[in-house]
Amino acid sequence: MRQFSDQHLAALAVMVLGGVLCVAAARRHPGRWLVPFARLLALVIFVGWAGEYVADVVQGIWSVRYTLPLQLTDAISITTILALWTRRVALVELAYLWAFTASLQAVLTPDLAWAFPSVFYFTYFIYHIGAIVGAGLLVYGFRIYPRAGAVLRVYGVTLAFTVIAGAADLLTGGNYMYLREKPAHASLVSVLGPWPWYIVSTAALGFVLLLAVAALTSAIRAWAEPDAPPREQQHGLPQPGAPLRFRS
Repeated sequence: MRQFSDQHLAALAVMVLGGVLCVAAARRHPGRWLVPFARLLALVIFVGWAGEYVADVVQGIWSVRYTLPLQLTDAISITTILALWTRRVALVELAYLWAFTASLQAVLTPDLAWAFPSVFYFTYFIYHIGAIVGAGLLVYGFRIYPRAGAVLRVYGVTLAFTVIAGAADLLTGGNYMYLREKPAHASLVSVLGPWPWYIVSTAALGFVLLLAVAALTSAIRAWAEPDAPPREQQHGLPQPGAPLRFRS
């Protein structure tokens, strides 16, 4: 799919519109409806994510070398689903920081060979956009903000997942996490140097982006909720089954 084509711009429009509407609705009309809505969004992400693997099998292109769930996208999808379902702060931190760095980059520069109306066009954007919208809802709608030290924790988990993907690459000859070669299509990785140096560049850039997202989140929170105490999510975080309380 060509970057910034009409079909790509349509997906970007859905992402922006969906994110804004979900957060606005959650903040202006807080209530118990948010819990089933978050879980419905989790199911939508699951359908997109799992549907892609089903389509791979149906079309006969599934393989151990290319389609095991070992891309960072897979970790983001699963984590976001669990975060939306449980609203656990550790999962929200992972989902949010991953979604607004890796998933956002994947939506802006999609490594996607298929175009509309292919089923892979829909599955790709459903779980990528779903992760971004879901993470935004959790942080700005439910107000479950990342805690101090979240960047280091998320970066550590990312490195651990990268090690697992690298081991899988050695065993299968695959290219999970793009550790053996760059993406075939437009990607930020394409401008980060040759192999293996782009791996180091990507790791450094990823850390910078995590810091930037965390700083921007703190700034947005300070602007939107100037009376909020520090790390409010550590004290009175809405738990599954508990009543939701929001500021008016």
